[in-house]
Amino acid sequence: MKDSELQFDRNCHVLYSKPCKKEILAKIALHYPEAQREPVWEQVQRQYAAFLSDWRTDLGGKKNFHNGTGGTYDCIAILSYYVVCKAATSFREIEEMEENLILPSFRRLRFVDCNKPLFRRLMYRAFTSAQAGCDKWHDYEMRVAPYEKDKPIYYEFTACPVAEFAVRHGLTDIMPALCNVDYVSMELIHAKLIRTTTCANGCKCDYTICGDRDPYRTEHPEYRDEKGYRRNK
Repeated sequence: MKDSELQFDRNCHVLYSKPCKKEILAKIALHYPEAQREPVWEQVQRQYAAFLSDWRTDLGGKKNFHNGTGGTYDCIAILSYYVVCKAATSFREIEEMEENLILPSFRRLRFVDCNKPLFRRLMYRAFTSAQAGCDKWHDYEMRVAPYEKDKPIYYEFTACPVAEFAVRHGLTDIMPALCNVDYVSMELIHAKLIRTTTCANGCKCDYTICGDRDPYRTEHPEYRDEKGYRRNK
């Protein structure tokens, strides 16, 4: 089925990104013989449209930066793939798909070193700018704590539309695979994420970010919980 034939309200929703479509098609090709690939992809497309048929219409469409590659709608597309291909796919595969969408932009920032005060300050400004976008659309409810020199940056989300979607559709089992990418992205810019909970398994998603040489990181060792979330003590 052509993407243009998918039936959903394009005034308020957006189509999955081209990189996301490429990721899903690549995984389908891994698991299904050639004759089945197009029908399976069409099932994923139809599941995506079905999900959007009763989904929130206030997320800003193409105007909201959260709806780009790897964002809210790509996560819904990945969850559509997961629903259709659950018997064939794996937790690590879903994790890898989100990494392939999110991490390219962070790899272009390899020159950033969050151990250095300049970059830490620039990162803080990026987070406050992101909060302004969240305040505009009220999709992710974000709060950034005041900047304190020589201390980790802290911000949190108290609402996440992807977590909300997963809870509504009984898909919280795979949410760790979508959330864990935050750890990998920080590692690419010489930072460490310290997290204790997410919106999918708690009341907020907390981000404490320090340089990867900051002694603070050793006070909060990382582990994977029984559901697959990367977390810190």
